[in-house]
Amino acid sequence: MDVRQPPLGVLGEDDLVRLVRPRLVGQLLVALVLVGCSSSGSSTPQVASTPGLSSPTSSATSVVTPPPPPPPPPAHACYRLGYDDALAPTSDVKPSPCSGPHTAVTFFVGSLPAHQPVDGAVVHRLVSTVCPRRFASFVGGTLDERRLSLLRTVWFTPTLEQGQAGARWFRCEAIAIRDDQDLAPLTGPIAGALDSDRTRQRYALCGTAEPGTSGFQQRICSSPHSWQALRTVDFPAGRYPGVDHVKSAGQAPCQDAAHAIAGDPLNFRWSYQWPTLEQWRAGHTYGVCWAPS
Repeated sequence: MDVRQPPLGVLGEDDLVRLVRPRLVGQLLVALVLVGCSSSGSSTPQVASTPGLSSPTSSATSVVTPPPPPPPPPAHACYRLGYDDALAPTSDVKPSPCSGPHTAVTFFVGSLPAHQPVDGAVVHRLVSTVCPRRFASFVGGTLDERRLSLLRTVWFTPTLEQGQAGARWFRCEAIAIRDDQDLAPLTGPIAGALDSDRTRQRYALCGTAEPGTSGFQQRICSSPHSWQALRTVDFPAGRYPGVDHVKSAGQAPCQDAAHAIAGDPLNFRWSYQWPTLEQWRAGHTYGVCWAPS
């Protein structure tokens, strides 16, 4: 039996962070000035006519029509994003054919509220709530299966310039994390991927070594690995119950999970990662059970 402290990189679908960093990191915290447009009508002056004299001709005031706002992104598209691209709040990466290599799939495009800065707190709360909720329905699976998967969601909003030009959209993307610094290629349909045993295993959470050791790095199970996450140990949301409580609560569940898959029920190994206070505050309110794969 080996009990280890969790690395900070293991985060789940209910973390209100993007991968391992907040969504607004790197954004310019400036207020967006919305430019209003009002049209003014023109009227023809009334001139009394005198017999034998021609009435003067009035000229209509010209109205300048503002350009249309930038169009929203396509509702269903694929992209070749890098890891840093996925962490950014905005994206100018062009769509790629879904039949070719890609690392991101758009599963929802929504509308932003009017008169709210595209980099403001109201918009951030909206997209960081809507995208994870719709992601759960998109990829399928149970809450536990989504937590044990390296399929994740990220989201993008318009740039400040696009917002000033009237863009009011946001887009939700599904990605897969290959390791600490890379995204994995997406192969096959991602919709309902966690409803299938085969695709669920492809995107499952694994590790290069025993969790907590110097050689441990979390990675997708479709890459070479030696340990695999088995189940989670959930805790009620609220105040952090303390290290002693979250540490002791996972001992029996993790031992039972490893015993269930062990080749020798009298000789097997397992490991448990419990949430730290920092992870708890980020929404990571569960531990993870591991065993050699």
